[in-house]
Amino acid sequence: MGWISNILAGLAGSALGQALFGAWGPSLGGMALIPSLLGAVIVVAIVAFIVHKVQQKA
Repeated sequence: MGWISNILAGLAGSALGQALFGAWGPSLGGMALIPSLLGAVIVVAIVAFIVHKVQQKA
């Protein structure tokens, strides 16, 4: 995956993490850091796994 797709997946994961886990922990720029980081890491890992599997089949 390229760096642009990693950034986009991280931003989407950050929003998803805060929506799912709530707004607890320290906040920066209006977003809770811990849920945002958790969501971003999970989504980037899932997207990277899927892209890797698709590239192996091609």
